[in-house]
Amino acid sequence: MESNGNSRGGLPSAGGVLSIIAGIGQIISGLLLAVIILFPDWSMYLSYLGLRVLFLPFLRDVLLLFFAYELFEGPVLVSFMVCAGVLGILAIVGGISAIRRNRFSLSLAGAIGALPSGILGILAVIFVALGKREFRAKV
Repeated sequence: MESNGNSRGGLPSAGGVLSIIAGIGQIISGLLLAVIILFPDWSMYLSYLGLRVLFLPFLRDVLLLFFAYELFEGPVLVSFMVCAGVLGILAIVGGISAIRRNRFSLSLAGAIGALPSGILGILAVIFVALGKREFRAKV
């Protein structure tokens, strides 16, 4: 087999793409939480329109708990919204860094930020960690 000297593999790129997808899903979930907080009367309609298929697996259970006890204005729901947004932004920035292979620490932090989204986050962490050798050294 012939080699052109380019030893770039696809692991960091795959981890970065998975991290970006998970981050976008987390931001969408945070926005759905914001809609539920701002318009609690719409929350039942949202559940019928597809709230059961969220990007954050644990979020469905949290929302069902809030539906059962009617606690839509609690600080817990706001903290879930903020955490989902912040971790989503971290996952997107880390995914971009993984695709560019700039900084391994930022890429791994972004993949870890994608962990709440389930299997996408787990695969992102594995791919970024396995592709550590492909990142550029600091100059």
